[in-house]
Amino acid sequence: MHDLDLLRDGFTRVADDLPHLLAGLSAEQLLWQPAPQANHIAWLAWHMGRCEDAQVAAIAGVPEVYSDGFCRRFNLPYPDEDIGYGQDANQMRAFMLSEPGLLTDYYAAVHTQTLSILDSVDGADLERILNDSYQVSVGVRLVSVLNDVTQHLGQIAYLRGLLLNR
Repeated sequence: MHDLDLLRDGFTRVADDLPHLLAGLSAEQLLWQPAPQANHIAWLAWHMGRCEDAQVAAIAGVPEVYSDGFCRRFNLPYPDEDIGYGQDANQMRAFMLSEPGLLTDYYAAVHTQTLSILDSVDGADLERILNDSYQVSVGVRLVSVLNDVTQHLGQIAYLRGLLLNR
């Protein structure tokens, strides 16, 4: 199996699992916090989409999916370019959700773009050093993004279990 096939498989597993973890949860349940400083499922799902969207789009030099109407649909009290990184609990609690399906719609659109970008990359591209403050290769950045979104997916699964079994 080729490196790009492994990345496609990893991102696809996340995209396949997220809708199942969000299925059947109301907006109120998606916004439930087990403690005042804890993230809720809705914010985590949005954040993982934003992280993947912003970083993978930057690799390819294409617009983020979020800028194609999703920013307006979410209507969050954050700057349009915000991905949630470094937000405190008060900023996270400012996240509101009236349309639960928006979370899965957004992540599905991000996943479609991620796969399209991976289809345009070849093995040599994975070695290209990104001209940003981290100076890492495309391959390292993609693995980092995949690591981040899988951690958040696990957090969502854990929160769903807490929520439904409290």
